[in-house]
Amino acid sequence: MDEQLVRALLQDQHPDLAELELREVVGGWGNQMWRLGDDLAVRIPRTDQAPELLRKEARWVPTLAPRLPLPVPTPQRLGEPSDRFPRTWMVTTWVHGEPADHAPITDPKAADVLVDFLQALHTEAPADAPVSHRGSLPQGLGFEEIHEYVGRRDKIRAVWEDAVAAPAWGGPALWLHGDLHPANVVVADGTLAGVVDFEEISAGDPANDLAAAWILLPDGAADRFFERYPVDEATVRRARGWALTRAMFLIAMGVNGDKGLPGGKPHWGPIGRAALDRLL
Repeated sequence: MDEQLVRALLQDQHPDLAELELREVVGGWGNQMWRLGDDLAVRIPRTDQAPELLRKEARWVPTLAPRLPLPVPTPQRLGEPSDRFPRTWMVTTWVHGEPADHAPITDPKAADVLVDFLQALHTEAPADAPVSHRGSLPQGLGFEEIHEYVGRRDKIRAVWEDAVAAPAWGGPALWLHGDLHPANVVVADGTLAGVVDFEEISAGDPANDLAAAWILLPDGAADRFFERYPVDEATVRRARGWALTRAMFLIAMGVNGDKGLPGGKPHWGPIGRAALDRLL
């Protein structure tokens, strides 16, 4: 998937956008992204699953974006499968800022920004909203191949067992981002400036998103976050479990990157270890 293909797709289906400057954006999992002009982006699916996720975004994000206090990538156009490219693709707005996995949040007051965003998002979802496949914590933590914290295994296991023993969410299914980690938010001047990648948008337990208090925010800011976003103790316990899975995932991707394995990201390892320190 190169500039020639993206330009041709635009010329075929959205010719009014075809002459804008194209710049490839490095990274992404399910989609390759190209910046289009100053304020748009093109997302081209890499996998067969990704187009369905794009269509889900196109269905729901435009209804949520106007009430969110931070910029989010709002779908503008859908590209249909064709002989030139066999999958649905998308044009969205571009969210300005640096990804937090390259420019971490340093301002403790970002806790207030994150609270405001999640309180605006975490409203009761309609009956036909997609249901989160992360409705409950997985049966096992996994990541047994990660050895950096063998000496803290008992502490890790204690947090995990407490999280899975916590009572389940008993409230209505709320709108969730579903995948809040450093590569999915952007930063400007040390604080949270936007939230991206809504492929996991769904309805479920807010604990999933509240894990971001330990994953995204700097040391000590989680306490400030939960002072402003008060929830019951059980939800905090489940959120700690979700935070643990994300921290271990970041560490695992760092290990894979150090080994030169496909999909590995060496710079994610220190981010995951710092998050685990905050959590423990």
